[in-house]
Amino acid sequence: MEAGDRKRLGEAVQAGIIDAGQAERLLQFFVRQYETPRFTLVHVLYYLGGMIAIGAMSLFMTLGWNSLGGWGGFVTALCYLVLFLALTHWLLERRQLWIPAGIMATLAVVMVPLAIFSAQAALGYWDAAKAYRDYHAFIDGRWLMMELGTLAAGAVLLWRYRFPFMLMPISVTLWYMSMDLVPFLFGASFYDFEIRKFISLWFGLATVLLAFWVDLRSRFSRDYAFWLYLFGVLTFWGGLSLINCGSELGKLAYCGINLAMILVGAVLGRRVFAVFGGLGVAGYLGYLSWRVFRDSLVFPFALTLIGLAIIWLGVVWQRREREWSQRLRAILPAALRELIEARAAR
Repeated sequence: MEAGDRKRLGEAVQAGIIDAGQAERLLQFFVRQYETPRFTLVHVLYYLGGMIAIGAMSLFMTLGWNSLGGWGGFVTALCYLVLFLALTHWLLERRQLWIPAGIMATLAVVMVPLAIFSAQAALGYWDAAKAYRDYHAFIDGRWLMMELGTLAAGAVLLWRYRFPFMLMPISVTLWYMSMDLVPFLFGASFYDFEIRKFISLWFGLATVLLAFWVDLRSRFSRDYAFWLYLFGVLTFWGGLSLINCGSELGKLAYCGINLAMILVGAVLGRRVFAVFGGLGVAGYLGYLSWRVFRDSLVFPFALTLIGLAIIWLGVVWQRREREWSQRLRAILPAALRELIEARAAR
């Protein structure tokens, strides 16, 4: 938001062109437009730099961090966290640079598991040779304390600053937690892959439902649900795809769930559902082609007819979209109808 925009709105109020209330609404509209990430060089540089910094403090952390010692690492991580919060406040209050401020606040959240890990190492919870980057590479029930701490700190900072990008490390943490729950609940020596798949499926579904609730609550403001949807769908679909369906009926049900995901994605305006749902449907059709109808001459022609029928359905829907959409939305709860309309307008 440029200072010149504020000045011009003030001049318009003084000239009697608009009133103060209209000026404030216009100001908020301009702010939301500026806050929205766009594929411009400035925004690409913001997020590229942010992701490099996040990677440096997480995925690409070297063994050199251990040389600081447990308490040394804890104090260093805490200093970084305070620095990022100070930069967040400065960029937000002094410069009105919303996206860089959001990236700084996200970096503060990223420092929380590193600080907890260092404190645990100082207290003898981890072996001296244990590398922090293992947190991002290996499943271990002992990571749960770091994950719970990150979620708690992330929730507090999100309540304070309300930047959607801050939900990225929170969503990643929820994804990690879905994998670390099994060794935590059943012990480190428990490696039942079937249970892991089911926990992943149900945890992912719970995350998707949480994302939907957040989406409903924030339907008139910024998009806070994107990262929750992304990692929730990834966790749910990954668990679902790894489960052995056994019978042909189970595999058909798997295809049906993926088709439903595509429809949900279209209704809510969330491409992540359509992407993973499309992968699932393609996988099922590939299975039919290579296994069930391997020697069939009819299968390719039947599949082509099905594809053409779906295209024709799209043509018919486009012709009657306004009428049918109004009828369908009329039977939906008001909050869901407003969410769909808000997403369609973006």
